[in-house]
Amino acid sequence: MVKITAAEVNKLRKATGAGMMDCKKALVEAEGDFDKAIEFLRKKGQKVAANRADRESTEGAAIAKVNDANTMGVSIVLGCETDFVGKNEAFVNLAHKFAEIALNQSSKEEFLAADFDGMTVADKLIEQTGVIGEKLEIKAFDKIDAPFVGSYIHAGNKIATLVGLSAAVDGADVVAKDVAMQAAAMAPIALDENGVDQVTIEKEIEIAKDQLRQEGKPEAMLDNIAKGKLKRFFKDNTLVNQAFIKDSKLSVAQYVKTLGDVIIVDFKRVALG
Repeated sequence: MVKITAAEVNKLRKATGAGMMDCKKALVEAEGDFDKAIEFLRKKGQKVAANRADRESTEGAAIAKVNDANTMGVSIVLGCETDFVGKNEAFVNLAHKFAEIALNQSSKEEFLAADFDGMTVADKLIEQTGVIGEKLEIKAFDKIDAPFVGSYIHAGNKIATLVGLSAAVDGADVVAKDVAMQAAAMAPIALDENGVDQVTIEKEIEIAKDQLRQEGKPEAMLDNIAKGKLKRFFKDNTLVNQAFIKDSKLSVAQYVKTLGDVIIVDFKRVALG
């Protein structure tokens, strides 16, 4: 039997995050070959992943990252099965590393195929499934490109948001973060009315009409009153029209206008679940 040193075990542990005993077993199985030991742990991950494929990964970490120039941002959710794992420091650090890699990818598919210390992101997920013992997956991947991009991660990494502004002016960092916090707290379904799909609009109109009929309103009045209720729906559920949470006298769009000729061009919100 090849003698496995503590230094070799520690090197493998640092490279993979696996426990000391798992690393020692992998090195013994690989007869001391470091690369084969990593492959052994990866195969273990594949077995665990196959056994847990039908599990729900509703916990995890939602992470938002912005590049140094504040012109590009990415938000991801690294999903796991339990809150215990989702709060683990090593797991959150792993999610941040994934987000750093995601910044340079244009799609979720490219991201999963991207390099992570000599293996793909997809393979790293499988490897860590074996290490952690829970189903891991990338549940969300969103990107924004804009003249100025800001971000916000809600406490506990439950929600992450990105906001793109039309200009990188003085104060853009504060305003973008404020609006990102707004999006996290108020969960708008679209940037403005134009972003709300027709199915949702028709559904809201029908709900309004049903409520009005129950109130005994005449059928001839329903269309006009329902249109008024739809405007209220847009005000409550589209980001630019929502009341700004730090000053309800202003809409979010009006708050952004305090920077000058600046508008919100895009936002993304990802959350656990």
